[in-house]
Amino acid sequence: MLTIIMECRDNEAELAQTLSALVAGAVEGVVRDVIVLDHGSRDGSPRVADAAGCRFLTSWDMTDVVRSARGDWLLLLEPGARPLAGWVDAVVDHVAINGNPARFLGSRSHRRPFLQRLGRRKAPLELGYLVSKRQASAVVRSGMALADMAKGAGVRALVAEIVPAWAVKALRAEMAR
Repeated sequence: MLTIIMECRDNEAELAQTLSALVAGAVEGVVRDVIVLDHGSRDGSPRVADAAGCRFLTSWDMTDVVRSARGDWLLLLEPGARPLAGWVDAVVDHVAINGNPARFLGSRSHRRPFLQRLGRRKAPLELGYLVSKRQASAVVRSGMALADMAKGAGVRALVAEIVPAWAVKALRAEMAR
């Protein structure tokens, strides 16, 4: 029912975190496949993707990627983002009663400081982007990035939170000090 798609470049650790959060969806039979679109990684990203059973593409056309997705719905994520408990049920409920695209709620525990939030636009994939394959097929173009597909209007909020990728990167940078 659901295909996860991510773009990465040297995101080995982030990719591993996101994939581990998606295990619940695979166990429930909701996640049909995961596609990782690589932009020249020189780290262990290919090994992480392979170990998790993902399709790891180093050359692709976005229209072909969407067409080849096994799920009827696509979930576009940034490497490092982690959907939190209850995400599987939230996605299943949404696709059962709603045809509109949706995004997760931002994790209440992982928010940018107040002054950083003022006047700042969220990155298109910061909260993920759930869209039907049919809708994605209607907007996708060759050479398009995942973030470009996620710029659509009229999205609903899923009743589940996600830890954004920037929070994971900030935590790792803090721990490295």
